[in-house]
Amino acid sequence: MRMKINLRHLAQSPVPIRLGCFLLSLLVLWLPLAAPIYLLVSDPNLISILTIVLLYAEFILLLKFWGKYVYSQPQLLRHYGVEITRQNAVDVLRGLAIGTISISILFGLQGVLGWVVWQQPQSSDFLRKVILEGFIVSLGIGFAEELLFRGWLLDELQRDYSLQTALWVDAVTFATSHFIKPLEAIIHTLPQFPALVLLGLTQVWGKRWRRGRLGLPMGLHGGLVWGYYIINVGGLIKYSGHVPEWVTGVDKNPLEGVMGLVFLSGLALWMKGQKRAS
Repeated sequence: MRMKINLRHLAQSPVPIRLGCFLLSLLVLWLPLAAPIYLLVSDPNLISILTIVLLYAEFILLLKFWGKYVYSQPQLLRHYGVEITRQNAVDVLRGLAIGTISISILFGLQGVLGWVVWQQPQSSDFLRKVILEGFIVSLGIGFAEELLFRGWLLDELQRDYSLQTALWVDAVTFATSHFIKPLEAIIHTLPQFPALVLLGLTQVWGKRWRRGRLGLPMGLHGGLVWGYYIINVGGLIKYSGHVPEWVTGVDKNPLEGVMGLVFLSGLALWMKGQKRAS
């Protein structure tokens, strides 16, 4: 009983303390199980996959505990917008369509301008494999990142701050999280920061447009990843070099180019307009 009282008292603490307690708890739960993986597994890729899957599984379990004992909300995931309903399923499909069509328009326009040249895939079997792999990867990324940033983090922020403040803190935190890497890599990829902030804003507006459901943000995030995965991994384009990299994207990353920034700005404004009209 005492533990429950103390945990419920945590709900009244400032958001930085709540976030810190949650992340510290997650780390304490994860380390004892992750350490043997690092010690016993030699393949770096397998280590990465196993530890990330373990971390996220524990994240979801901790959310259930957090909802029940801190907020007295046993259905916290549903509160975040994760629900198995027809509306949410339609939102996921709508988001996938918006994301993949948007990527197609971005690269299609560059093709018309002569900045990229479309290539034939290695084979139809290879392309089908890339499409399927990309679909699985994109859904995983869309679910994981949106539950983390537009589910857990956004909800914690909105409990303390205004909707506008929570919007910007969530978007900036989302962008910043992509730079947890060595300093040299941070400096090299820094140009994509504004685009990531725009994507974060877009996703929050998308969730608010759909009345708090996470289906659209998950689908949109997945659709953007899926479309780019098919084009990039499938080897469907070749840059012509007619314009500098900073226009099309440094290191072939559209988020690090003017075109990608303009494209995401348009998507963000459209999503903001949908949210206002709803």
